[in-house]
Amino acid sequence: MAIAEPAPSTSAPLASGLPVFSVLDIETSGLSTRRHRILQVAVARVEAGTIVDEWSSLVRLRWPWQRVGPRRVHGITRSRLRGAPANDAVLAELAVRTAGTILVAHNMRFDWPFVERAARRSRVVVAPDRRLCTLTLSRRLDPDRELSHRLGDVCARYGIVNERPHDAVYDARVTALVLPHLLVAHGIEHPDDLDPFYER
Repeated sequence: MAIAEPAPSTSAPLASGLPVFSVLDIETSGLSTRRHRILQVAVARVEAGTIVDEWSSLVRLRWPWQRVGPRRVHGITRSRLRGAPANDAVLAELAVRTAGTILVAHNMRFDWPFVERAARRSRVVVAPDRRLCTLTLSRRLDPDRELSHRLGDVCARYGIVNERPHDAVYDARVTALVLPHLLVAHGIEHPDDLDPFYER
């Protein structure tokens, strides 16, 4: 399992009483939770608006010639995955790292079903306290949908540069940097302020 490079310090100040956030990103071999698999997982831990820890891992394929999907997008090849940890080990580590935190992703409705299915296959319980989506947070600031809310465009609005789009490490990192800006924009200062925004 590889640890990401140190995170940049760009962030927005948050109230100290807010919970710990585990910001997740995954890369997959496709869009179907039934036919495709997670290839890479990354988590950035955010406390008081600052990234305090990062973790990432590739996920070994179940079969040597299993498809890896659009390599031109995620850049992940079969050879990179051969020595990676098995799904069971990666999901077990993910469960430990997200326990007792708020799980965050940009488009949680895509990421979470993949995690849920992978966890069931591995008989691992991934149980964060609650789930929060930065895509939803961004869209709620734009009720007339006049702006794009793709991760790259949201980053650009807050002056955050993603050096490697579609690499889970960098996507998790920039999502973690965007998160405090979105929380501040919504006036979120206390844990109870998050209640209307949690995924159901």
